[in-house]
Amino acid sequence: MSQTPIRRLDARAPDFLARLDALLAFEAAADERIDAAVTEILRAVRATGDAAVLEYTRRFDGLEAASMTALELPKSALQAALTSLSGEQRVALEIAADRVRLYHERQRGESWTYTEANGTVLGQKVTPLDRVGLYVPGGRAAYPSSVLMNAIPARVAGVGELIMTVPTPRGEKNPLVLAAAAITGVDRVFTIGGAQAVAALAYGTQTIPQVDKVVGPGNAFVAEAKRRVFGTVGIDMVAGPSEVLVISDGSGNAEWVAMDLFAQAEHDELAQSILLCTDAAFIDAVHAAINRLLPEMPRRETIARSLAGRGALIHVDSLEQACELANRIAPEHLELSLDRAEDWIDKIRHAGAIFVGHWAVEALGDYCAGPNHVLPTMRSARFSSPLGTYDFQKRSSIVHISEAGARQLARTAAILADGEGLQAHARSARMRLEG
Repeated sequence: MSQTPIRRLDARAPDFLARLDALLAFEAAADERIDAAVTEILRAVRATGDAAVLEYTRRFDGLEAASMTALELPKSALQAALTSLSGEQRVALEIAADRVRLYHERQRGESWTYTEANGTVLGQKVTPLDRVGLYVPGGRAAYPSSVLMNAIPARVAGVGELIMTVPTPRGEKNPLVLAAAAITGVDRVFTIGGAQAVAALAYGTQTIPQVDKVVGPGNAFVAEAKRRVFGTVGIDMVAGPSEVLVISDGSGNAEWVAMDLFAQAEHDELAQSILLCTDAAFIDAVHAAINRLLPEMPRRETIARSLAGRGALIHVDSLEQACELANRIAPEHLELSLDRAEDWIDKIRHAGAIFVGHWAVEALGDYCAGPNHVLPTMRSARFSSPLGTYDFQKRSSIVHISEAGARQLARTAAILADGEGLQAHARSARMRLEG
């Protein structure tokens, strides 16, 4: 049996951290070709709107359309897609949607105020965004789960209008994606994709209204377009390749661990799958399972390239060391494949999602566990969080100062303003003392 190439590292080696950091390194910046293409697309869509979107849709997706009206799907088409599903598919989609909705309802922020003794009222007003754009990959790379994970928290937050774009190369539509749009109550769906779709959502066109935020995954062109339009609109994040980190004490099933590594590696060859394990014999068993199971996988070539390029099986001295390394790595997905997994949750500070125990397989989180599968990658879990209801709400401060409160605070404000050399600020505050 041929050996699948994957790094075997030992945390006790003197050069281990250098080798680990080299393994984790990923250049997220777009190359010159992508940069130039996205620049031109954004400029054209901003300048000519619908005409540019129609031209890029013809050029990249092979779809001829006389107007944007021909690229908008009526709600009847979404409902027809839902009706066309097998009973099994529809039930699965509805179960997943219900679980995602139930989880995100608990995240909804509420407005609050408090009143000081002098009658001053301070607080925070929480309001939903007016309009959100949802980008969904289409054609062969179609992900109905992305519709659920992006549309449902927006709906729970109370977003007024949800506009979805999904490319349909050569007219190829995915009924599960359209059915997911029907289930989640997406308001409008346009069959456009790429950087041109992001531009249309961010800037608005004659047909597509400008949104307040663009969310959803896409290819390198989509990611770069989202990066560029940030500031004009909000975005969820600029995501990198998918990641999983498994921490094992050797108590689990080696084939389960191998398949969990495969589940990330099959996304693309840049995906990252890493095992940290205290048991050298179990690492051997996982490696043997990888060699045994890989030939059975339909996407075995992608998996093999991913494991060879960015994967690793790492022997660690202790679970304490494994948790320290996990915090250094800050993975998108972290599986605690341990006998007493719950005892180690508090040791983890940086991870997009933590899957606890042998049964908590990451694949369940991708579809139907309930928490969002849009997670920070490329170590950004050190400072950011999973997509949630809160991402579709904004907060405004309430500052209702009474006369007594103003007199009490004005001297403090004026002193600080004078210290900053902002005399108009100081005088504005002192006028409340004089008035």
